[in-house]
Amino acid sequence: MASNVNPTVRRRRLGQELRRLRELKGMTAEEVAERLLVSQSKISRLENGRRSISQRDVRDLCGVYEVEDHRIVDSLMQMAKDSRQQGWWHSFGDIPYSVYIGLETDAASLRVYDPQVVPGLLQTRAYAEALITGALPETTPTDIEKRVQVRVRRQERISAPENPLRLWTVLDESALRRVVGSRHLMRDQLEHLVEQSQLPHVTVQVIPFEMGAHPGLNGQYAILEFPDAADSSVVYIEGVTSDLYLEKANDVQQYSVMYEHLRAQALNVDQSRQLIADIAKEYAR
Repeated sequence: MASNVNPTVRRRRLGQELRRLRELKGMTAEEVAERLLVSQSKISRLENGRRSISQRDVRDLCGVYEVEDHRIVDSLMQMAKDSRQQGWWHSFGDIPYSVYIGLETDAASLRVYDPQVVPGLLQTRAYAEALITGALPETTPTDIEKRVQVRVRRQERISAPENPLRLWTVLDESALRRVVGSRHLMRDQLEHLVEQSQLPHVTVQVIPFEMGAHPGLNGQYAILEFPDAADSSVVYIEGVTSDLYLEKANDVQQYSVMYEHLRAQALNVDQSRQLIADIAKEYAR
């Protein structure tokens, strides 16, 4: 599913390179903004890959940083051109979490913790539709269907015949007990979860109620890791009106350590699969 040119990842790599050039020059983002007569926030957004960057922006920044090697400038200009192309998700229109989709599309592995619902990559279509309808009550049927289609398309990373996404998910038992849609729908969803958990690149663990307090009580998050060493890992935290992306090494490390604690406190793979299957049978009664 991933194309050769992922605009989200290209913007991120380009931003990292521009930040490196600025730091080599010994300049602050504020100083660069003053030289170019733009806001400091624009420089920050360009460097963190959250904003499209034009070839003109690259040319101006390279001028400020006094980059004399034309090969470097040409390479950065090409990255800027590639970063303005559209990914597959753009064909669905305005998607609120399009930055995340771009990162997920290029990721090699994904670690997810969710205390409330089954993660999107492991949802059935019916569960996804019922979940989105309940979570976003003012959303039109057309927009709900669009979101469902995007979710189903994202799941192709799991079923890809070559280089499928390595997914590790830790669920709270409440995600299995919360009836989304209907009991019949939940039975189908949990049976699907059991089936997916048997894939060699998918690991599912459950933290049972009896575990009590644990490090994941603060909420859902995901850690994305990439095949290219130049791309640092990202922690993604979904919000209501905006999302949070943490890329600093210390932040990623803290969330990674917390995830290891969650994995350690959760039931093992076989126990988790058995619990999911048992709850699915309860919904069949």
